[in-house]
Amino acid sequence: MLRRKTKNLLKKYGIKLSKKYGQSHVVDENILSKITKYADISKDETMLEIGPGIGNLTSFLVKDSEKVISVEKDERLVEALEDRLGDSPNLEIIHGDILEIDFPNFDKIVSNLPYSISSPITFKLLEQDFDLGILMYQKEFAQRMAADPGSSEYSRLSVNVSYRAKIELLDEVPPSAFFPQPEVNSTIVRLEPRERPFKVKDEEVFFQVINGAFQQKRKKLKNGLYYSFSDIFPDLDLSEDEQKEFIDYSLPKEFKNSRPENLTPKDFGEVADLLVENKKDL
Repeated sequence: MLRRKTKNLLKKYGIKLSKKYGQSHVVDENILSKITKYADISKDETMLEIGPGIGNLTSFLVKDSEKVISVEKDERLVEALEDRLGDSPNLEIIHGDILEIDFPNFDKIVSNLPYSISSPITFKLLEQDFDLGILMYQKEFAQRMAADPGSSEYSRLSVNVSYRAKIELLDEVPPSAFFPQPEVNSTIVRLEPRERPFKVKDEEVFFQVINGAFQQKRKKLKNGLYYSFSDIFPDLDLSEDEQKEFIDYSLPKEFKNSRPENLTPKDFGEVADLLVENKKDL
C-alpha cells in the first residue's frame, strides 16, 4: 500500500513533513494514475515535476516519458528520491528552489505543487514556453485561477491566467488522498498556454496595471492606479497631482470609476493601451 510505503520511507530518512509549507504526498494510486493519464504523455516528451518529495508521482512519470526533470528544494527529500528512483536512466533530479533557479527546458509540467508557494510558482510558470500543465492545487486557489469577472474569487491571478492560458478544473481530490492529510480539499487543474486572446501595446504596463488595480480591489480602479503609478511608469517623474491628472485625463469614466473585480481581462488591456498612448503626449 502506497500510504504505508510513504510512511516507511519518511521514517527511514527521519523526515517530518510540514503542513505549513504544503508538504503532502499523494498516496492514492488511482489519483496518481489519473494525473498521469490527463498529461497524455508521449515517449518523446520531457516532463517537469516541481516538489516531487519522495517520488510517488515521479514513479508514474518515469514509466512513460523520455525524460523527467524533478526539482526538489528539501535536501532530505532529494536523498530519499535518489535512493528510491535514482537508477531510473530518464530521471534528472535537481536540488534547488524553483523560485530561485531558471526553469529547465520541458514540454509538459506535471506536479503536486507545494501549496504555500502556489502563487509565485504559477506566475513564474506562466512566463515559460511549454505545451501543457497538469497541476494539483488547493481547491480555493484553483477556483481563483479560473474565476470570472464579478465573482468574489476574481483576482490578478485570474486575469493573468486567462490572458496566458486555457484553464480547466478537472477533479476535486479529498484530504484522504494525501499523507499527511491537509486540512483543505485539492483540485487537479489543466493549464494549456495559448496565443494571447487580444493584443496590448506594452505587456509590462498591462501587467503592472493589473497588479496595481488589485492592490485596491474594493476601490475604484483609479485609486489603485494612483497608488501604483510609479510601478506602471517608473520612467516618469511626475508629482502626485500630475499622476492623478494623467490617470483622470487618460481613462473614460466607465473604466476609472469601476472596481477591478468587475473589469474583464480585455478591459484591463484597453486601460493599459490608453495609458501607453497618452504617455506619448507628456
